[in-house]
Amino acid sequence: MSKTIKTRFAPSPTGDLHIGSLRTALFAYLFARKNKGEFLLRIEDTDQTRYKEGSVEIIFEALKWAGINYDNQDNVIFQSRRTAIYQKYADELIEKGRAYYCFCSIERLVKMRAEQTAKKMAPKYDRKCLQLSAEEIQKKLAAAEAHVIRMKIPAGETVFKDLICGQVKFNHNEIDDQILIKSDGFPTYHLANVVDDHETEITDVIRAEEWLPSTPKHIILYHAFGWPVPEFAHLSLILAPDKSKLSKRHGATSVLEFKKLGYLPEALVNYIALLGWNPGTEQEIFSLKELEREFDLAQVNKAGAIFDIEKLNWLNGHYIRQMNLDELTNLCQPYLKNYLITDYGLRITDYKFDYLKSIVGLEQERLKKLSEIGERTKYFFIKPEYQPELLIWKKSNAKTIKERLEFLKDYLPQIPDENWTRETIEQALIEEIKHKGYSNGEVLWPMRVVLSGIDKSPSPFEIAEVLGKKETLARIKEAVGKL
Repeated sequence: MSKTIKTRFAPSPTGDLHIGSLRTALFAYLFARKNKGEFLLRIEDTDQTRYKEGSVEIIFEALKWAGINYDNQDNVIFQSRRTAIYQKYADELIEKGRAYYCFCSIERLVKMRAEQTAKKMAPKYDRKCLQLSAEEIQKKLAAAEAHVIRMKIPAGETVFKDLICGQVKFNHNEIDDQILIKSDGFPTYHLANVVDDHETEITDVIRAEEWLPSTPKHIILYHAFGWPVPEFAHLSLILAPDKSKLSKRHGATSVLEFKKLGYLPEALVNYIALLGWNPGTEQEIFSLKELEREFDLAQVNKAGAIFDIEKLNWLNGHYIRQMNLDELTNLCQPYLKNYLITDYGLRITDYKFDYLKSIVGLEQERLKKLSEIGERTKYFFIKPEYQPELLIWKKSNAKTIKERLEFLKDYLPQIPDENWTRETIEQALIEEIKHKGYSNGEVLWPMRVVLSGIDKSPSPFEIAEVLGKKETLARIKEAVGKL
């Protein structure tokens, strides 16, 4: 009978959840779903010095927002609550001769490493405490001397086949006797990670390539306990355009930052799935369900993936365009609310939903991020400010443009209120412009500027429909006075 595939995501609560960590979670999730297996969440919070308040909640929120559902919702493992279990396993290793107590002070270790570095030797523990007799050890323990527990690296080498990197070999001479239990009684990542993966029957460990050098230590521990060794898959780094490691200096890097900037979870998940994974087809748009069906670790590249914000913006724009307008308007409202109150002291509650919906509808085809909605549509909430020169179309002049604005001021009132739609306004105006012998640009360009205050906006017909007849005419009348 084939084994049930089990993967996990095991972040540390040390701050914001990085986009690279979300990709690790996504790939582990997709591998489990593709193989009809289980995907678990574990919080690796044994390093209390790096713990940041609120980080656990950030992890939960980010995964929920991204739609990555773990199968142990009601039983998430927190390593800090399992210290007695790790101590038990460390004691077992001591009894087997695969680990030992180390009582060396920090001062001695610092001095030892400095001397090794000066001699151009790789810094490694010199196993001084391995020479202690059982009697000496008991005496020190009875005196409650500060100590750690170190694993005893055996002679030889570790060879394993990584599902992404291929065959990997490590000589044990290059591996330090890793600390398993720290002086504060908490385990290090190495022991806790192996114990938890074993106890939860993880079959495939999918994690970042920074953990590749630690893998031989983990395999040695599996062998020391006599446990089956899981498969390993190490994901390459996500790189900035300059091929350095992606960091805050390159812009947003945390999942909730992308959410705050107005990216949709569907777009972000779609994009990071393509960072390193090649579906082998021309398809670029993938729903989460499609990814669950199509994802294959065999198609994940060894090379680092370049993070291209323009590609993400393009994908986000695609998903925005596919959205139901009511839903999109609801998603845009928090951004509009913040923009209006912060910049202009206006309350979004003063505007009807249908008005907001018509505004969002105009920008739906152009939006790349939800956060752009305020700046792009401010002229629907406040009278636009612009220099009179902006009104002048190409080689025209102020006198001609003023005449064309006078024409608009006199002609537009003739369109009945009940027919004030973009289609009617456009048809009536174009016909009258032709009848008068005017050029379209001389009329429609200043009309666009008058209504929006900018040179790139939706068409003047669309803006006029949303603003309504009264506001449209008021803005045109005011513009005549500027020339």
